[in-house]
Amino acid sequence: MAASPDKQTVLDALKSVYDPEIPINIVDLGLVYGVSIENGNVRVTMTLTAPHCPLSGLIQQNVKETVEKMEGVASAEVELVWDPPW
Repeated sequence: MAASPDKQTVLDALKSVYDPEIPINIVDLGLVYGVSIENGNVRVTMTLTAPHCPLSGLIQQNVKETVEKMEGVASAEVELVWDPPW
């Protein structure tokens, strides 16, 4: 397996994930709070524009799939948090 990507490379990849209701990617919207990487396992901590966002499952799945497609990534996990509020 290739070396794990760094945080900035993951953030750059996540710029391809958009909130379907807003034509801005999740990184530029400020929804991604953190990226941690350990031995090819990536954890993305993020929020959504609203707690009851009807497309939350789709956005989380897009984040997971985008990260898992990256070279050097063994797995990806998405953690939704609500603090600090968006």
